[in-house]
Amino acid sequence: MLTYVYDTYAKAKDGRLMHFDVIIPQKDDTKAIEYAKEWLNSIGQKEVEVTTKQCQFCHSEVASPEIEKEIQQKGYYIYKMEGCP
Repeated sequence: MLTYVYDTYAKAKDGRLMHFDVIIPQKDDTKAIEYAKEWLNSIGQKEVEVTTKQCQFCHSEVASPEIEKEIQQKGYYIYKMEGCP
């Protein structure tokens, strides 16, 4: 499955910077932001701002079986990097 990776930064309520990728099955800036907000809400960061400044298309890649499975279940995959729980 070809996926599209959106490099995303969000400032947590406690001030720390969270860096993560939103990986989705189509190139769609609006969906990427929607999924970033959904994930942030799920980790207790409901009020965190995410716009096209913080969530930008980076590249496309073939998904691993693990990522593909989660995309099929939830519509997206979050690859956590810096500052993420």
